[in-house]
Amino acid sequence: MKHSSRRGGILVESALFIPVVVALLVGMVSIGKIIYTYTALQRTMYSLARYASTQQGINFCDDLDQNKAAAINFALTGDPVTGDNPNIQSLRADMFRIRLERYDAVAQQMVECECSAIGCDQSLGGQAPGFVVVSLVDGYTVSPVFWGFQVSPFALRPSVRVPYA
Repeated sequence: MKHSSRRGGILVESALFIPVVVALLVGMVSIGKIIYTYTALQRTMYSLARYASTQQGINFCDDLDQNKAAAINFALTGDPVTGDNPNIQSLRADMFRIRLERYDAVAQQMVECECSAIGCDQSLGGQAPGFVVVSLVDGYTVSPVFWGFQVSPFALRPSVRVPYA
């Protein structure tokens, strides 16, 4: 009789334990997808910052600059000509924010360069920036699913700073 009661106890314990393990696995997969998306966004923004910082004659202060558009297209698709069919689903060119920074010795911190002749607008005779910083204007929204329930969407907000070459 003792042997059969142990088997029943093991069955009850398994019935209680298995859903918890499955829920943890599903949660780990959801967290893994979010981490993968964040890393992919960082790589995309690094590609944009690196490509833009090495281009000759790029005007960061002009939103219609062809070199700036080519850098964004390159980051989105790997092709500087077109931004169609991005590597990350629903990521668009207008989601990127590119800004220039320079070290301010007086304030002893990084400050954003203004688009002027005394700032970083090289087309007006300004000095070259120290860094190119790429971020997402409103972030990249993810909506994780956990055990069949939709969790409130939230925005991933990676940022990348690359030295201006």
